[in-house]
Amino acid sequence: MKIWVDADACPVVVKEILYKAANRTGVQLTLVANQALNTPSSPNIKTLQVPRGFDVADDEIVKRIEAGDLVITSDIPLAAEVIAKGGHALSPRGELHTKENIGARLNMRDFLDTMRSSAVEMSGGPAAFSQRDKQDFANNLDRCLTKYAKKN
Repeated sequence: MKIWVDADACPVVVKEILYKAANRTGVQLTLVANQALNTPSSPNIKTLQVPRGFDVADDEIVKRIEAGDLVITSDIPLAAEVIAKGGHALSPRGELHTKENIGARLNMRDFLDTMRSSAVEMSGGPAAFSQRDKQDFANNLDRCLTKYAKKN
């Protein structure tokens, strides 16, 4: 199992949790972004810089993942593609995307996109990243590593 991170929008605190997990478990961690990233020096941590552009990082992740890999992303369409390829997807807020829930999440995302584009007044974006989100991510990452890393 490898861990891939859609790193452009990933909170720094989540990256720090991932660095520690990669070093603790020996799992390969690759952060994919359209900008240079500063990461700790470690044989388990790599970065992959891709050109700027719509979904370039997402497309590169989908191209490179294998069944059983874990992708950290808040991008619902990317999570759906990962699941379709036999991978696992975890949001930076600790939500595990699965075959059972990804369809509903895609429908909700599409609905909200439609609402935004039809000039319906919608306030704000997602809530600020909280201590609870950090804890949920760390706990679910540990569960994923325990459950999936042993199968591969």
